[in-house]
Amino acid sequence: MASVTIHMMEVHFQVEGDDDAVFARLFERHINAWSRAYARECERRARTDQERAIGDRQARR
Repeated sequence: MASVTIHMMEVHFQVEGDDDAVFARLFERHINAWSRAYARECERRARTDQERAIGDRQARR
């Protein structure tokens, strides 16, 4: 998965109630979803690399 660096992020939204709590809840939900997707991608790549290595070892025999 490509690496992304965020240098500056500005978010504006209008809600009723505590803006900080709403932002924290929304941010946590979306960052957790991104984190799970990133972890799945890393696991998939590791499995793929391992499977390729197994195939290479079998071909050399």
